[in-house]
Amino acid sequence: MDGFLKEANALTKSDAFNLELFFDLSADLLCITGYDGYFKKINPIVSKTLGYTNEELYSSLVSSFIHPDDRNITARNRENLLKNEPLLNFENRYVTKSGEIVWLSWTSMPVEQEQVVFAIAKNITHKKKLEEDRNTLLANLTKINRDLKQLTYTTSHDLRTPVSNLISVFNLLDVSKIDDGETLEFINILKSATENLKETLNKYVDDLISKDASNVEIETLNLHGCLRSVKQSLSSLVSNSKTIITADFSEVKEIKFNRNYLESILLNLITNSIKYVKVGDAPAITITSKNLNGVNQLIFRDEGMGFDIEKVKDRIFGLNQKFHEHSDSKGIGLYLVHSHVTSLGGHISIESKVNEGTIFVISFKD
Repeated sequence: MDGFLKEANALTKSDAFNLELFFDLSADLLCITGYDGYFKKINPIVSKTLGYTNEELYSSLVSSFIHPDDRNITARNRENLLKNEPLLNFENRYVTKSGEIVWLSWTSMPVEQEQVVFAIAKNITHKKKLEEDRNTLLANLTKINRDLKQLTYTTSHDLRTPVSNLISVFNLLDVSKIDDGETLEFINILKSATENLKETLNKYVDDLISKDASNVEIETLNLHGCLRSVKQSLSSLVSNSKTIITADFSEVKEIKFNRNYLESILLNLITNSIKYVKVGDAPAITITSKNLNGVNQLIFRDEGMGFDIEKVKDRIFGLNQKFHEHSDSKGIGLYLVHSHVTSLGGHISIESKVNEGTIFVISFKD
Protein backbone atom coordinates (compact mmCIF):
# COMPACT_ATOMS: atom_id res chain seq x y z
CA MET A 1 0.00 0.00 0.00
CA ASP A 2 2.91 2.40 0.75
CA GLY A 3 4.25 1.73 -2.72
CA PHE A 4 0.83 2.47 -4.19
CA LEU A 5 0.68 5.83 -2.40
CA LYS A 6 4.17 6.79 -3.62
CA GLU A 7 3.20 5.92 -7.17
CA ALA A 8 -0.04 7.88 -6.79
CA ASN A 9 1.89 10.95 -5.64
CA ALA A 10 4.11 10.70 -8.68
CA LEU A 11 1.21 10.69 -11.14
CA THR A 12 1.15 13.33 -13.88
CA LYS A 13 -1.90 15.54 -14.30
CA SER A 14 -2.99 13.34 -17.21
CA ASP A 15 -2.61 10.21 -15.12
CA ALA A 16 -4.53 11.80 -12.27
CA PHE A 17 -7.32 12.76 -14.65
CA ASN A 18 -7.56 9.18 -15.98
CA LEU A 19 -7.56 7.80 -12.43
CA GLU A 20 -10.35 10.20 -11.46
CA LEU A 21 -12.30 9.18 -14.57
CA PHE A 22 -11.87 5.51 -13.67
CA PHE A 23 -13.05 6.25 -10.13
CA ASP A 24 -16.17 8.09 -11.35
CA LEU A 25 -17.15 5.60 -14.06
CA SER A 26 -16.69 2.38 -12.08
CA ALA A 27 -19.79 0.18 -11.82
CA ASP A 28 -18.68 -0.87 -8.34
CA LEU A 29 -19.09 1.27 -5.24
CA LEU A 30 -15.73 2.91 -4.54
CA CYS A 31 -15.13 4.91 -1.40
CA ILE A 32 -12.48 6.21 0.96
CA THR A 33 -13.56 6.24 4.60
CA GLY A 34 -11.80 7.88 7.50
CA TYR A 35 -10.97 6.17 10.74
CA ASP A 36 -13.49 8.60 12.24
CA GLY A 37 -16.31 6.70 10.50
CA TYR A 38 -17.18 9.27 7.80
CA PHE A 39 -16.96 9.02 4.01
CA LYS A 40 -14.04 11.09 2.67
CA LYS A 41 -14.57 10.36 -1.01
CA ILE A 42 -17.17 8.35 -2.92
CA ASN A 43 -17.89 7.69 -6.57
CA PRO A 44 -21.29 8.49 -8.13
CA ILE A 45 -22.56 4.89 -7.95
CA VAL A 46 -22.58 5.10 -4.13
CA SER A 47 -25.07 7.96 -4.19
CA LYS A 48 -27.06 6.30 -6.98
CA THR A 49 -27.28 2.98 -5.12
CA LEU A 50 -28.23 4.40 -1.72
CA GLY A 51 -30.39 7.25 -3.01
CA TYR A 52 -28.79 9.94 -0.85
CA THR A 53 -27.06 13.08 -2.06
CA ASN A 54 -23.31 13.41 -1.63
CA GLU A 55 -23.88 16.05 1.03
CA GLU A 56 -26.10 13.66 3.03
CA LEU A 57 -23.59 10.84 2.72
CA TYR A 58 -20.58 12.97 3.71
CA SER A 59 -22.32 14.57 6.70
CA SER A 60 -23.43 11.35 8.44
CA LEU A 61 -21.57 8.41 9.95
CA VAL A 62 -21.31 5.47 7.56
CA SER A 63 -22.88 3.24 10.22
CA SER A 64 -26.11 5.27 10.06
CA PHE A 65 -26.79 3.88 6.57
CA ILE A 66 -26.23 0.24 7.61
CA HIS A 67 -29.20 -2.01 8.34
CA PRO A 68 -29.79 -1.99 12.14
CA ASP A 69 -29.44 -5.78 12.36
CA ASP A 70 -26.01 -5.63 10.70
CA ARG A 71 -24.46 -2.77 12.66
CA ASN A 72 -22.99 -4.88 15.48
CA ILE A 73 -21.30 -7.44 13.23
CA THR A 74 -20.06 -4.63 10.94
CA ALA A 75 -18.63 -2.77 13.92
CA ARG A 76 -16.81 -5.90 15.11
CA ASN A 77 -15.26 -6.42 11.69
CA ARG A 78 -14.37 -2.73 11.49
CA GLU A 79 -12.40 -3.10 14.73
CA ASN A 80 -10.19 -5.70 13.06
CA LEU A 81 -9.91 -3.48 10.00
CA LEU A 82 -8.59 -0.62 12.10
CA LYS A 83 -5.99 -3.01 13.48
CA ASN A 84 -4.52 -2.97 9.98
CA GLU A 85 -6.18 -6.26 8.93
CA PRO A 86 -7.72 -6.22 5.41
CA LEU A 87 -11.40 -7.15 5.10
CA LEU A 88 -12.27 -9.50 2.25
CA ASN A 89 -15.70 -10.36 0.85
CA PHE A 90 -17.60 -9.07 3.88
CA GLU A 91 -21.35 -8.93 3.23
CA ASN A 92 -23.82 -6.64 4.94
CA ARG A 93 -27.00 -4.72 4.24
CA TYR A 94 -27.56 -1.02 3.71
CA VAL A 95 -30.89 0.80 3.80
CA THR A 96 -31.54 3.22 0.94
CA LYS A 97 -33.25 6.58 1.37
CA SER A 98 -36.48 5.05 0.06
CA GLY A 99 -36.29 2.25 2.65
CA GLU A 100 -35.18 -0.55 0.33
CA ILE A 101 -32.52 -3.04 1.47
CA VAL A 102 -29.33 -3.39 -0.56
CA TRP A 103 -26.80 -6.20 -0.06
CA LEU A 104 -23.15 -5.19 -0.54
CA SER A 105 -20.01 -7.33 -0.61
CA TRP A 106 -16.98 -5.33 0.64
CA THR A 107 -13.26 -5.63 0.13
CA SER A 108 -11.49 -3.05 2.30
CA MET A 109 -7.87 -2.12 2.84
CA PRO A 110 -6.71 0.14 5.71
CA VAL A 111 -3.95 2.73 5.30
CA GLU A 112 -2.86 3.41 8.85
CA GLN A 113 -0.51 6.31 8.15
CA GLU A 114 -3.30 8.20 6.38
CA GLN A 115 -6.00 7.06 8.85
CA VAL A 116 -8.26 6.04 5.96
CA VAL A 117 -9.77 2.87 4.49
CA PHE A 118 -9.96 2.20 0.75
CA ALA A 119 -13.05 0.09 0.00
CA ILE A 120 -14.73 -1.50 -3.01
CA ALA A 121 -18.24 -2.94 -2.81
CA LYS A 122 -20.28 -4.99 -5.25
CA ASN A 123 -24.07 -4.85 -5.23
CA ILE A 124 -25.12 -8.48 -4.68
CA THR A 125 -28.79 -7.82 -3.88
CA HIS A 126 -30.03 -9.81 -6.88
CA LYS A 127 -27.77 -12.75 -6.02
CA LYS A 128 -28.98 -12.75 -2.41
CA LYS A 129 -32.60 -12.68 -3.54
CA LEU A 130 -32.03 -15.68 -5.81
CA GLU A 131 -30.27 -17.57 -3.00
CA GLU A 132 -33.07 -16.80 -0.56
CA ASP A 133 -35.75 -17.89 -3.04
CA ARG A 134 -33.83 -21.09 -3.82
CA ASN A 135 -33.29 -21.99 -0.17
CA THR A 136 -36.89 -21.23 0.74
CA LEU A 137 -38.14 -23.35 -2.16
CA LEU A 138 -35.81 -26.21 -1.23
CA ALA A 139 -36.90 -26.08 2.41
CA ASN A 140 -40.58 -25.94 1.48
CA LEU A 141 -40.25 -28.84 -0.95
CA THR A 142 -38.41 -30.87 1.67
CA LYS A 143 -41.11 -30.12 4.22
CA ILE A 144 -43.92 -30.93 1.78
CA ASN A 145 -42.23 -34.20 0.82
CA ARG A 146 -41.79 -35.17 4.46
CA ASP A 147 -45.38 -34.23 5.29
CA LEU A 148 -46.71 -36.23 2.35
CA LYS A 149 -44.73 -39.28 3.41
CA GLN A 150 -46.01 -38.91 6.94
CA LEU A 151 -49.58 -38.59 5.62
CA THR A 152 -49.10 -41.73 3.52
CA TYR A 153 -47.87 -43.80 6.46
CA THR A 154 -50.51 -42.40 8.81
CA THR A 155 -53.29 -43.06 6.29
CA SER A 156 -52.07 -46.60 5.68
CA HIS A 157 -52.08 -47.28 9.41
CA ASP A 158 -55.52 -45.76 9.88
CA LEU A 159 -56.97 -47.78 6.98
CA ARG A 160 -55.33 -51.09 7.69
CA THR A 161 -56.29 -51.15 11.35
CA PRO A 162 -60.10 -51.26 10.82
CA VAL A 163 -59.64 -53.68 7.91
CA SER A 164 -57.64 -56.03 10.14
CA ASN A 165 -60.34 -55.69 12.83
CA LEU A 166 -63.02 -56.69 10.32
CA ILE A 167 -61.04 -59.77 9.31
CA SER A 168 -60.65 -60.68 13.00
CA VAL A 169 -64.43 -60.39 13.45
CA PHE A 170 -65.05 -62.69 10.49
CA ASN A 171 -62.57 -65.22 11.89
CA LEU A 172 -64.30 -65.17 15.27
CA LEU A 173 -67.74 -65.49 13.75
CA ASP A 174 -69.18 -69.03 14.21
CA VAL A 175 -70.95 -69.54 10.91
CA SER A 176 -71.98 -73.08 11.93
CA LYS A 177 -74.81 -71.53 13.92
CA ILE A 178 -76.18 -69.69 10.91
CA ASP A 179 -78.68 -71.70 8.93
CA ASP A 180 -79.79 -69.09 6.41
CA GLY A 181 -77.93 -69.69 3.14
CA GLU A 182 -78.34 -66.15 1.88
CA THR A 183 -76.81 -64.75 5.09
CA LEU A 184 -73.88 -67.12 4.83
CA GLU A 185 -73.31 -66.02 1.25
CA PHE A 186 -73.30 -62.33 2.26
CA ILE A 187 -70.83 -63.07 5.04
CA ASN A 188 -68.50 -64.88 2.66
CA ILE A 189 -68.74 -62.01 0.17
CA LEU A 190 -67.95 -59.44 2.87
CA LYS A 191 -65.06 -61.51 4.21
CA SER A 192 -63.60 -61.99 0.74
CA ALA A 193 -63.97 -58.30 -0.10
CA THR A 194 -62.30 -57.31 3.18
CA GLU A 195 -59.38 -59.66 2.58
CA ASN A 196 -58.98 -58.30 -0.97
CA LEU A 197 -59.05 -54.75 0.41
CA LYS A 198 -56.30 -55.60 2.90
CA GLU A 199 -54.19 -57.22 0.18
CA THR A 200 -54.68 -54.25 -2.16
CA LEU A 201 -53.87 -51.76 0.59
CA ASN A 202 -50.71 -53.63 1.59
CA LYS A 203 -49.58 -53.77 -2.03
CA TYR A 204 -50.29 -50.05 -2.47
CA VAL A 205 -48.29 -49.09 0.62
CA ASP A 206 -45.41 -51.43 -0.30
CA ASP A 207 -45.28 -49.84 -3.76
CA LEU A 208 -45.14 -46.36 -2.22
CA ILE A 209 -42.32 -47.35 0.12
CA SER A 210 -40.44 -49.04 -2.71
CA LYS A 211 -40.77 -46.00 -4.99
CA ASP A 212 -39.75 -43.66 -2.18
CA ALA A 213 -36.63 -45.70 -1.46
CA SER A 214 -35.74 -45.93 -5.16
CA ASN A 215 -35.74 -42.13 -5.50
CA VAL A 216 -32.85 -41.80 -3.06
CA GLU A 217 -29.75 -43.65 -4.19
CA ILE A 218 -27.81 -45.28 -1.37
CA GLU A 219 -24.18 -46.07 -2.03
CA THR A 220 -20.95 -46.71 -0.19
CA LEU A 221 -19.31 -43.33 0.31
CA ASN A 222 -15.72 -42.51 1.17
CA LEU A 223 -15.84 -39.86 3.91
CA HIS A 224 -12.55 -38.24 2.90
CA GLY A 225 -13.76 -38.03 -0.71
CA CYS A 226 -17.05 -36.36 0.23
CA LEU A 227 -15.32 -33.88 2.55
CA ARG A 228 -12.77 -33.08 -0.14
CA SER A 229 -15.57 -32.33 -2.62
CA VAL A 230 -17.30 -29.99 -0.15
CA LYS A 231 -14.04 -28.20 0.72
CA GLN A 232 -13.40 -27.60 -2.97
CA SER A 233 -16.83 -25.99 -3.41
CA LEU A 234 -16.16 -23.81 -0.35
CA SER A 235 -12.48 -23.17 -1.09
CA SER A 236 -12.82 -19.39 -1.33
CA LEU A 237 -14.88 -19.10 1.86
CA VAL A 238 -12.57 -21.44 3.79
CA SER A 239 -9.46 -19.61 2.58
CA ASN A 240 -10.75 -16.07 3.21
CA SER A 241 -12.00 -16.96 6.69
CA LYS A 242 -8.75 -18.81 7.51
CA THR A 243 -10.80 -21.81 8.59
CA ILE A 244 -8.91 -24.84 9.89
CA ILE A 245 -10.65 -28.17 9.22
CA THR A 246 -9.20 -31.27 10.86
CA ALA A 247 -10.61 -34.66 9.85
CA ASP A 248 -9.94 -38.15 11.21
CA PHE A 249 -11.90 -40.97 9.56
CA SER A 250 -9.50 -43.73 10.57
CA GLU A 251 -12.12 -45.63 12.62
CA VAL A 252 -14.85 -45.54 9.97
CA LYS A 253 -13.67 -44.73 6.47
CA GLU A 254 -16.88 -45.44 4.56
CA ILE A 255 -20.63 -45.25 5.18
CA LYS A 256 -23.75 -46.23 3.23
CA PHE A 257 -25.72 -43.08 2.52
CA ASN A 258 -26.85 -40.74 -0.25
CA ARG A 259 -23.99 -38.67 -1.68
CA ASN A 260 -25.97 -35.47 -2.24
CA TYR A 261 -27.43 -35.66 1.28
CA LEU A 262 -24.04 -36.20 2.93
CA GLU A 263 -22.37 -33.38 1.02
CA SER A 264 -25.28 -31.08 1.85
CA ILE A 265 -24.93 -31.98 5.55
CA LEU A 266 -21.19 -31.23 5.55
CA LEU A 267 -21.66 -28.03 3.58
CA ASN A 268 -24.34 -26.66 5.92
CA LEU A 269 -22.44 -27.55 9.10
CA ILE A 270 -19.16 -26.08 7.83
CA THR A 271 -20.73 -22.83 6.60
CA ASN A 272 -22.60 -22.47 9.90
CA SER A 273 -19.37 -22.87 11.84
CA ILE A 274 -17.69 -20.21 9.72
CA LYS A 275 -20.69 -17.90 9.99
CA TYR A 276 -20.95 -18.16 13.78
CA VAL A 277 -17.27 -17.98 14.67
CA LYS A 278 -16.32 -15.98 17.75
CA VAL A 279 -15.18 -12.46 16.92
CA GLY A 280 -11.42 -12.31 16.45
CA ASP A 281 -11.02 -16.09 16.09
CA ALA A 282 -10.38 -18.18 13.01
CA PRO A 283 -12.97 -20.98 12.63
CA ALA A 284 -11.68 -24.33 13.91
CA ILE A 285 -13.60 -27.46 12.88
CA THR A 286 -12.94 -31.09 13.79
CA ILE A 287 -14.73 -33.96 12.04
CA THR A 288 -14.26 -37.56 13.17
CA SER A 289 -15.94 -40.91 12.64
CA LYS A 290 -16.52 -43.79 15.02
CA ASN A 291 -18.44 -47.00 15.40
CA LEU A 292 -20.50 -47.21 18.59
CA ASN A 293 -22.10 -50.58 19.28
CA GLY A 294 -22.29 -51.35 15.58
CA VAL A 295 -23.64 -47.91 14.60
CA ASN A 296 -21.49 -45.70 12.37
CA GLN A 297 -21.32 -42.10 13.55
CA LEU A 298 -19.99 -38.80 12.29
CA ILE A 299 -18.99 -36.28 14.99
CA PHE A 300 -18.74 -32.64 13.96
CA ARG A 301 -17.21 -30.11 16.41
CA ASP A 302 -16.53 -26.39 16.22
CA GLU A 303 -15.28 -23.79 18.68
CA GLY A 304 -17.69 -21.04 17.70
CA MET A 305 -20.25 -18.88 19.46
CA GLY A 306 -22.48 -21.79 20.51
CA PHE A 307 -25.82 -21.19 22.21
CA ASP A 308 -27.88 -22.12 25.26
CA ILE A 309 -29.23 -25.53 24.26
CA GLU A 310 -31.80 -25.54 27.06
CA LYS A 311 -33.50 -22.46 25.63
CA VAL A 312 -33.80 -23.74 22.07
CA LYS A 313 -33.71 -27.54 22.26
CA ASP A 314 -37.33 -27.93 21.11
CA ARG A 315 -36.77 -25.67 18.10
CA ILE A 316 -33.21 -26.46 17.10
CA PHE A 317 -34.05 -28.32 13.87
CA GLY A 318 -37.22 -26.42 13.03
CA LEU A 319 -37.75 -24.45 9.82
CA ASN A 320 -36.91 -20.71 9.98
CA GLN A 321 -35.46 -21.00 13.51
CA LYS A 322 -32.62 -18.55 14.27
CA PHE A 323 -30.47 -18.47 17.42
CA HIS A 324 -28.02 -15.66 16.59
CA GLU A 325 -28.25 -12.18 15.14
CA HIS A 326 -26.63 -12.64 11.77
CA SER A 327 -27.52 -10.87 8.56
CA ASP A 328 -27.24 -14.03 6.46
CA SER A 329 -29.13 -16.36 8.79
CA LYS A 330 -32.27 -17.88 7.26
CA GLY A 331 -32.99 -20.69 9.71
CA ILE A 332 -32.85 -23.32 6.97
CA GLY A 333 -29.46 -25.09 7.22
CA LEU A 334 -30.06 -27.20 10.34
CA TYR A 335 -33.59 -28.01 9.16
CA LEU A 336 -32.13 -29.50 5.97
CA VAL A 337 -29.41 -31.36 7.89
CA HIS A 338 -32.02 -32.95 10.17
CA SER A 339 -34.29 -33.83 7.23
CA HIS A 340 -31.46 -35.49 5.29
CA VAL A 341 -30.38 -37.60 8.27
CA THR A 342 -33.81 -38.68 9.51
CA SER A 343 -35.32 -39.32 6.05
CA LEU A 344 -32.85 -42.22 5.64
CA GLY A 345 -33.47 -43.63 9.11
CA GLY A 346 -30.62 -41.91 10.92
CA HIS A 347 -30.50 -39.80 14.08
CA ILE A 348 -28.81 -36.51 14.96
CA SER A 349 -28.09 -35.04 18.39
CA ILE A 350 -26.52 -31.76 19.43
CA GLU A 351 -24.57 -30.33 22.36
CA SER A 352 -23.71 -26.65 22.68
CA LYS A 353 -22.63 -24.02 25.19
CA VAL A 354 -22.37 -20.27 24.77
CA ASN A 355 -18.85 -19.29 23.59
CA GLU A 356 -17.68 -22.93 23.85
CA GLY A 357 -18.80 -24.27 20.51
CA THR A 358 -21.18 -26.94 19.25
CA ILE A 359 -21.02 -30.71 18.73
CA PHE A 360 -23.24 -32.61 16.27
CA VAL A 361 -23.40 -36.40 16.46
CA ILE A 362 -24.92 -38.06 13.39
CA SER A 363 -25.80 -41.76 13.70
CA PHE A 364 -26.41 -43.54 10.40
CA LYS A 365 -28.86 -46.36 9.84
CA ASP A 366 -27.07 -49.69 9.58
